[in-house]
Amino acid sequence: MKEVIAFLHQLHQNNNTQWFHAHREAYELARDRFNQFALRLLSELGKMDESLAGLELKDCTYRINRDIRFSSDKSPYKSHFCIFVAPGGKKSGKAGYYFHLSVGGDDYPNANMLAIGHYCYDKKVVAIVREDLLDDPTLFDGFVKQAEKNGLSLDFENALKKVPKEFAESPYKDYARLKAYCLQRFMDPSEVTDEERLLAYLLDVFKKNRPFVDYLNKVIDYTMEVDED
Repeated sequence: MKEVIAFLHQLHQNNNTQWFHAHREAYELARDRFNQFALRLLSELGKMDESLAGLELKDCTYRINRDIRFSSDKSPYKSHFCIFVAPGGKKSGKAGYYFHLSVGGDDYPNANMLAIGHYCYDKKVVAIVREDLLDDPTLFDGFVKQAEKNGLSLDFENALKKVPKEFAESPYKDYARLKAYCLQRFMDPSEVTDEERLLAYLLDVFKKNRPFVDYLNKVIDYTMEVDED
């Protein structure tokens, strides 16, 4: 991964179309190297979870070009490569497994990171998860406790500022503030340079936290079925 990271650093420092076009061959080499790793990760996840089997790389990876239409940052390119593996692919709306290789900063999007879940949910999904938190909060808390053993934590960045009133006295009230359910961990640059160790680590963490993904996708599937009826 060292060559890939080196290219991303160069792109981060020279994020303009003229530089990118002059270094397109270097970009393609870095992209292909990352994609080789992503294919291995995708293949192994398909063995772990049959709902992921049959996905292709194009179903799970993203273009290097940024959508700058509504952004104050007009940098034309992302300085990261990433893969999101979820049943039905990245556009399915399902929860899944995410890995993001970047320039080694302290926060998204420059940090190297892994994430489990999804960042955007239908309001019906959020409502059901909150109902479950009222009925049996230990289920969701168990997912979080397992994730914490692996160094992951919930992303509260876009959570509600106020606790929903029905959770005011609950010891799990912070979970009820969430509008998205995503476990994440930023990774030190030293953790992403050795591809074999990185692959083994990602698969181990993803496998241990699969129950969280399965739970979320059951809720998502239920809301989709209700909508169809």
